[in-house]
Amino acid sequence: MGNIIVEAVSKVTSSTEEVMPDILVLQFTIVTACVVGNPDSESNKWGLVDTGLENSAEFILESTEKRFGKNNPPQAIILTHGHFDHVGSVITLANHWDVPVYIHQLELPYIIGKKDYPAADPTVDEGIVAKMSPTFPNKSIDIGQRAKALPSDGNIPGMPGWKWIPTPGHTKGHVSLFREKDRTLIVGDAFCTVKQESLMSVLSQSEQISGPPKYLTTDWKAAEASVNRLKELNPLLAIPSHGKPMKEEELSRHLELLTQHFKEIAKP
Repeated sequence: MGNIIVEAVSKVTSSTEEVMPDILVLQFTIVTACVVGNPDSESNKWGLVDTGLENSAEFILESTEKRFGKNNPPQAIILTHGHFDHVGSVITLANHWDVPVYIHQLELPYIIGKKDYPAADPTVDEGIVAKMSPTFPNKSIDIGQRAKALPSDGNIPGMPGWKWIPTPGHTKGHVSLFREKDRTLIVGDAFCTVKQESLMSVLSQSEQISGPPKYLTTDWKAAEASVNRLKELNPLLAIPSHGKPMKEEELSRHLELLTQHFKEIAKP
C-alpha cells in the first residue's frame, strides 16, 4: 500500500519552482530535488542534488533539458544521502548522462550494493505515512564505479561556491549543502518544513517546522546537533527535501523554535 500511494502522489503532482535564478526546485510532493546552475550564464553548467523516486527520471530529464538544452548533462549528481526517495532515479539518470555520483563516504555502501538501511519504524508517530513506512524500500542500490565520495575539503564537484556540511542523525553520512555568499541552504532531510509522518500534511504541504522524518532517523542526538549546526549558519533561504522552501525572518523564527524545543517537536 505504501509504495502505491507514494507512486501515485509523485506522478500527478510533479512541478517546478525557481527559488533563485540559479536554483530550480523539482517538487514531487513527498520529496524534492534541486537543479543548481544559471541557464543564462556563459558556461551553462549545472548540477543535480538528489533524484527523487524511481518514477521521477522522466520529469527530471524534461525539466533540465528545457532549462539547459539537450545534450548538456550536469557536471555531477550530488546525493544528500542514500534513502529510496533521494536515489530513486539515480541509476537511470547517471547512465543516461554518463556522469559521476557523489555522496558522503559513510553513505557509499548503500549505493554500491554493500549495505542495507534499517527498516523504517512505524511506532514513532500515529500518522498514516509513519504507519505505512515499513513498506518503503530499504535495500541498497548499486551504481557501481560511478559512485564517488565527496571531497574531504568540503567542496562540491560541479557546484562552485558551495560546501557540503556533515549533518548526521537521519543517516550516518547525511549532508546538507551551503553557499555562504547568499547563505542558501539545501537541507536534505536534516529538518523538514512539513510533518512528513502525516499524509494530510504531506498532501497539503502545510508549513510546520519539524526534524528529520522520524520513521527513518537512527540517531536523535546527532540529529539535534545537526539542526543546531545549521541554525548557526544563519541561512537566509532553506530548501528542504520535504516541505516548501523557507526564507529570512520566517526561517529564522522556525529554526529558533525547532532548536529550542527539538525534543518536543522532532523526537518520537
